[in-house]
Amino acid sequence: MDDKMFCFQCEQTAGCTGCTGNAGVCGKTAGNAKLQDELTGALIGLARACSGNPRTDKTDRLILEGLFTTVTNVNFNDDTLREMITRVNEEKAHVVPGCAECPSRCGNIDNYDMSRLWKADEDIRSLKSLILFGIRGMAAYAYHAMVLGYTSARVNEFFYKALFVLAEDWRMEELLPLVMEVGEVNLECMELLDRANTETFGTPIPTEVPLTVEKGPFIVITGHDLYDLKLLLEQTEGKGIHVYTHGEMLPAHAYPELKKYPHLKGNFGTAWQNQQKEFANLPAPVLFTTNCLMPVKDSYSDRVFTTEVVSYPEMVHVGDEKDFTPVIEKALELGGFSEDTEFTGINGGRTVLTGFGHGTVLSVADKVIEAVKAGEIRHFFLVGGCDGARPGRNYYTDFVKMTPKDTVVLTLACGKYRFNDLDLGTIGGLPRLMDMGQCNDAYSAVKVAAALAEAFECSVNDLPLSMILSWYEQKAVCILLTLLHLGIRNIKLGPTLPAFISRNVLDYLVDNYKIAPIGDPAKDLEEILG
Repeated sequence: MDDKMFCFQCEQTAGCTGCTGNAGVCGKTAGNAKLQDELTGALIGLARACSGNPRTDKTDRLILEGLFTTVTNVNFNDDTLREMITRVNEEKAHVVPGCAECPSRCGNIDNYDMSRLWKADEDIRSLKSLILFGIRGMAAYAYHAMVLGYTSARVNEFFYKALFVLAEDWRMEELLPLVMEVGEVNLECMELLDRANTETFGTPIPTEVPLTVEKGPFIVITGHDLYDLKLLLEQTEGKGIHVYTHGEMLPAHAYPELKKYPHLKGNFGTAWQNQQKEFANLPAPVLFTTNCLMPVKDSYSDRVFTTEVVSYPEMVHVGDEKDFTPVIEKALELGGFSEDTEFTGINGGRTVLTGFGHGTVLSVADKVIEAVKAGEIRHFFLVGGCDGARPGRNYYTDFVKMTPKDTVVLTLACGKYRFNDLDLGTIGGLPRLMDMGQCNDAYSAVKVAAALAEAFECSVNDLPLSMILSWYEQKAVCILLTLLHLGIRNIKLGPTLPAFISRNVLDYLVDNYKIAPIGDPAKDLEEILG
């Protein structure tokens, strides 16, 4: 472990225990993984330096950028990681000038050696990993809100608190409340981003999105950053270039201030893990705005562009100036398809629906409640989360296909690509399958569940609602912790349980929150519906 990488922060980790060789399953090298550990250790040192010392907006932004950079499938570039480590160290020197030369150095603000965490007692390592991976996911949401001009003092302050504690010798009983606090603060963070998105781009409205790519030059944009999409739409306006979303960018079609651009045409491809096949020889450039990047293949390496914290060696990066001219020129050069080209979802569907956020669903809450009372709707399922390549993920497709016609399926995040092109029909005047948005739009699901519980004068756990979640990376961790903070129980989670959760911590979660692994879809459905 000393000479090679150690990483178990995502679901695909080798052998369900951890990637320990020369490269991880995600494609990052051992050197890249060690630099991400070094960056994390530097962020911990910076956070500790800010304890009792003034910080600035620059410090806050650097904390968010650094944590976001270490999320799976964001940064594969050793050079940019070294640059960020340097920036963090320089900021720490600015916060505590002269500390490094102090003749009586206490060591309290030294950069943390992450091997101490990875080699810690299994239960301590498990709880600290939940905290670290949770704040990494939350940092992505806070970053997106910050880009739109929305920040929260409490959210920002919590990052410093959590990072500080990672270097402390706390016991299990001290760490458990902080784990749950990650979920509590992430709820506020998701609410902040929801407000940032809706106040900037409007309230999402139900929208049917075609999967056919029209002839002519086009650009595919992937990731989560809606502001990057807006800038791209502005810069491509009137240039004869169509724009297509990919992956978690699909819900952008439902926002009024984005859908008003007629050259935002449709959605290309499915979830992130299929990109190496779907992007092969694609006659168009692809712009990566956030996590979801996989190692780039030669068949499309000349048409990949990155921006924000995303970085990959030798790929063209669009910096803070946000001049997408290189992307536009590549689209015109490649020319797109010579004729309209039809694509389908994994189940053969030619269109998908999105735009069923809490604003839409709650606007027809009376119809939903009436349908439940009349017996038209027997049960609600929230089936969503992060997708991945593990074969067992066909569970989610099979489960949704098996749901009875008197049930509603809510979904969000990229896990929906397993079934979002299915036509499940309607119920109570609404589609049986409703896409609530990106992973951060789990806030919509929380809002809807709380509203239904209030209408029926019961707790969320007493509702005819079941959560069937898939997890892949750190954003799923912070969302899970938010659900636990809210006291939601009987969550089914898969396709495997996180490798970083120790047996004792897992027993605690099972005993207190009734988390259970997914099993056979038919048996799970029968167990839920009785």
